Amino acid sequence: MIAAVGTLAGVFLVDVEAESILGEGTEVPVVERPEVALPRIVAAAQAGASVAAIVERRPPLMLSSDGGVTWREAGGGLPPGFAIAIAEDEPDRMLYAARNRLYVSTNGGVFWSSLPFELPDIDSVAWID
Repeated sequence: MIAAVGTLAGVFLVDVEAESILGEGTEVPVVERPEVALPRIVAAAQAGASVAAIVERRPPLMLSSDGGVTWREAGGGLPPGFAIAIAEDEPDRMLYAARNRLYVSTNGGVFWSSLPFELPDIDSVAWID
């Protein structure tokens, strides 16, 4: 599970499974941001009918499994977020970026674990594997 992470200091490639930084990358793949009818949206991602939106409030995450028709709150323990990615081939796999730390969920946003390193200020994330 490799992710590209855009930061103020450039792009880093991260092996999420091994919880390690692989090195520098060249770019974060551009993923079209879905239209989300929620207030105070910071970032959003979609894979099939799964939609995740970071909002400026607590908890910072809203999740939908029906293309944005209905929403549920999630991420009560997460800090404010700046970017999110959902794996296209496995929508339960999500990557959440706080200011300088990454969080991963493999169960559709129910539980999150923090990766053990910090990065410069993060502004974008994408799965590349």
